[in-house]
Amino acid sequence: MRRKQLAAALAVATATSLLIAPQASAAPAQTINWQKCFDSPPPGAPPGAERLECGTFTAPMDWNNPGNGKTITIAVSRLTPKTGTAKSTVFTNPGGPGGAGRSMPLIYLDRPKLSENAEIIGIDVRGTGASSNVTCGMFDTFGSTDPRDRSKANLDLIYGGMELQAKFCQTKSGELGRNVTTEQTVKDLDLLRQVLGKKKVSWLGYSGGSWMGAYYATYFPKTLDRIVLDSNAEFTAPWQTVFGDWGMGFERRLRVDFLPWVAKYDSVYHLGKTADEVWQTYERTRKNLNAQPVTLPEGTYNGVALDFMTRGGLYDKGAFDGTATKIAELAGAAPRRMSAQATYPDAFSGTLYSILCNDTPWRGGREYLERDAVRDGARWPFFGHYQLAGPCTFWDRPNVHLKQPTGKGVVPTLMVQSVRDAATPLEGAQRAHRGFENSVMLTVENEGDHGIYGFSNPCVNDVVERYLVDGVAPTKDLTCPGVPLPAPGDTVQNPLTKARQLATQLGWQ
Repeated sequence: MRRKQLAAALAVATATSLLIAPQASAAPAQTINWQKCFDSPPPGAPPGAERLECGTFTAPMDWNNPGNGKTITIAVSRLTPKTGTAKSTVFTNPGGPGGAGRSMPLIYLDRPKLSENAEIIGIDVRGTGASSNVTCGMFDTFGSTDPRDRSKANLDLIYGGMELQAKFCQTKSGELGRNVTTEQTVKDLDLLRQVLGKKKVSWLGYSGGSWMGAYYATYFPKTLDRIVLDSNAEFTAPWQTVFGDWGMGFERRLRVDFLPWVAKYDSVYHLGKTADEVWQTYERTRKNLNAQPVTLPEGTYNGVALDFMTRGGLYDKGAFDGTATKIAELAGAAPRRMSAQATYPDAFSGTLYSILCNDTPWRGGREYLERDAVRDGARWPFFGHYQLAGPCTFWDRPNVHLKQPTGKGVVPTLMVQSVRDAATPLEGAQRAHRGFENSVMLTVENEGDHGIYGFSNPCVNDVVERYLVDGVAPTKDLTCPGVPLPAPGDTVQNPLTKARQLATQLGWQ
């Protein structure tokens, strides 16, 4: 398979045995054979990308039973300073959970204070990317039918599909799938620290990477030097609580930022002169697409596909222009004949469901989900009916008991959070902040992007780098102003968007 060929071509690990207990402190008997990730950087890669190195290491499949001899491969990358010696090592994670992370170091090439002082590590965590993969057999029920349709026939499709999704993911991923959990993953991370020969490392995680970072700190507090959590999931609560806030978060971002912005530029998009008019146009377009889907060069759109496309555009203000342009195109598009759509490897999806459904208990059954969707759909009509994590209700959950993140014994934790983040809303981040000792929150006012540190906000960049590079932690909560919404056609960069773009260019996702 292409993924396995990439892993072999980009990174070769030394064939050594792993003789280490889960909590052992001695250095493991393996090293990483670092090689250049590519002979020449792909078009669009940032200057300096040729310095990125790739490699792999081996970890037990099950840290609770490492003596059974079953192992997995973890693929990693590193970016070292162009000159001089790195003063620290920073592990990075793009979130998901399940996002492949080897492209992450490249997005900091234009942050010289970080990239020229630290060794930056990108990680494809267990289950995804070029690491040992899990899969749902390419089955994906999420978005296959319109959740606003609450007829019994459609509900049977929705919740029957969720149950089938759980069966596909668990059957196709097998034993590895039951061992793709946060607990297993943070033990992989600490093994990586030991393989690299580091007494301590720092952590820089976004979105689901805030969850992972909080748990890494909980399991291995003495190995952390500094920790920055950007765009925070409510890591002190179960996953069900985290995803229960999605409808609220996306509705707020849509109503407060996106719709008024589109209306402001009605001369460009012609979707309405007020936010309400733009919403009415959206709803008419959605209804028309459900009645007659439209096929464009990149794929086929029905009402659900319109929702997904728009949701994706709410993560990053730099995507507002492209999202509004596509809505305008679909609003005026003539119906066209449907065509088959391409399929893609689904390791990200398999890893996401494994972590969400394995990590923490899920309450309720189909009746609970039905009531929850009706309630949230009424409150947040844009995306409230959707239940991404619904398959977890039907999951055969393994015997996993995560430690509770409390922050006790952890170095100062800097949490970065925008006030209108759609995917990880402010309210959940604030609750996590209150429940995690020695944490400080940097709140970014008048901002809704998901993923803040690394690009266009000089105030945030300064606060983060003073801590991550200089070791100066804020002593109390503080705020930074957000970056204004762009005019149509303006270029505004977002770190997570850039990381995904680079991964696509490299063929890593």
